[in-house]
Amino acid sequence: MLTFLLWLLLLVVCWPLALLALLLYPLVWLISLPFRLVGITLSAVFEFLRAVLFLPARLLGARPA
Repeated sequence: MLTFLLWLLLLVVCWPLALLALLLYPLVWLISLPFRLVGITLSAVFEFLRAVLFLPARLLGARPA
């Protein structure tokens, strides 16, 4: 909602820039998509490594904090 209100403010102040932002938003989203996928993948890999490293402690009965 805040993003929409900021866009409306930009539309009132400088409408050509607001229309340009509206047209370029899908392109920026498509460019950022691979970076998001890499971020999700790296997060999953680090969680897997954390689980593997803490497995011996969990098997010995340590309780998570």
